[in-house]
Amino acid sequence: MTLQERVDSDLKEAMRAKDTTKLSVLRMLKSALKYGAIAKSGAEAELSDTEAAQVIRKQVKQRQDSIESFEKGGRAELAEKEREELSILNAYLPQSMSADELSQVVGKAIAEVGATSKAQMGAVMKALQARVGGRVDGRTLSTEVQKQLQ
Repeated sequence: MTLQERVDSDLKEAMRAKDTTKLSVLRMLKSALKYGAIAKSGAEAELSDTEAAQVIRKQVKQRQDSIESFEKGGRAELAEKEREELSILNAYLPQSMSADELSQVVGKAIAEVGATSKAQMGAVMKALQARVGGRVDGRTLSTEVQKQLQ
């Protein structure tokens, strides 16, 4: 079952269970996935699981930013609502890489590309994007590459 099929299935279950929070999050997610597919190559396109995970990561990032903003603004109730949505979205992301596993993958990619300085970071990041397959967010990946290229 692909990620999009899983979202569709869970959406139907949320409708049956009358779980309004999960239902609204999954509707938003389905819309974002459809928009991503249209942006990729037209209305009939399907996203791969890796591309779908990227869309979900983008939604997760939006929720994290909202939580931070609401907490700064003293809106604890809205921050809590965003946390609920975040927990639902996190269930659809693939298992994240451990720090050790990430470090090894980055080390191998640096060796294969032959990078010796931060100027070659783009080539390393490009090689890594295909390998990690959405299991690590871009910021974490970038930080690890910078750390190892020092």
